[in-house]
Amino acid sequence: MERTLSGTAASGPSGPPSPLPEVTGLLDGVPRQRTPGRDPRGLSGPGPQSPPGVRPRPRPWHLVPTPTGTPFTFFYAVVLAVTSYVTAHADSALVRVLHENSSTDVAHLLSSPVPVLVASALWVAGGIASPFVVGFLLVLTALERRIGAVRTAGVFLLGHVLATLATEVPVGLAVLVGHLPDSSLHRLDYGISFGVAASVGALAGLLTPWLRWPVLAVFGGMLLQDLLALTDPLSDWGHLTALAIGVATWPWVRRWGAAGAAGSGSTGAASRRPGRRP
Repeated sequence: MERTLSGTAASGPSGPPSPLPEVTGLLDGVPRQRTPGRDPRGLSGPGPQSPPGVRPRPRPWHLVPTPTGTPFTFFYAVVLAVTSYVTAHADSALVRVLHENSSTDVAHLLSSPVPVLVASALWVAGGIASPFVVGFLLVLTALERRIGAVRTAGVFLLGHVLATLATEVPVGLAVLVGHLPDSSLHRLDYGISFGVAASVGALAGLLTPWLRWPVLAVFGGMLLQDLLALTDPLSDWGHLTALAIGVATWPWVRRWGAAGAAGSGSTGAASRRPGRRP
């Protein structure tokens, strides 16, 4: 019996032709394997998905602020770049006046607390070369990608405001009882370091334990070393206070981070579903 091109047996004397079984699962004698993500009709389907609850691997470029991904950090960094340029290139007398009017000393906190707290966070003590600038870019970018722009701004301002009050209120009380001179009411105090320290403490709560505790130990050790050097004890106490404030936000930060991860996961899964025609 011969096999025809149509896959049926040639008619013989015994009767009509009978169809031969089609062999569609073999290729050179080896069973074919279906390609993952393709249906039997050969149409592309959704690709492999990550198991639920598994975070995607970190990407280094996610530590760089962008106007769409991390708007708070990006535009705040632009403002700091402008004020740092003014500090470096403007007349020194003008810069001194600007810093004095932005200082969160006791006198300014009593007369105009809200404007001066905002103005003091527009400058970088030490200029653009300050290590807190690097910490600002890396830490706030990572934190904002986890919990969002508004909440990151809230953590930063919480550390900035509370640590400022924790250091300046005792100064005012000490002047009031006569332990410090009246000139202490006009102590020059400005910069972003309190907000950055609080953001470091908050971000540590979102890290895995093997990374969380080394970060806190290294950063806290640096702050403690500065305090022991007695260069600026009041600001150094403020940095440690701000770090503790950031750590105190862990319950809220972790809740926000989990909600953000769940939201991004569901959005990604929906975007991978095949669309339906109307």
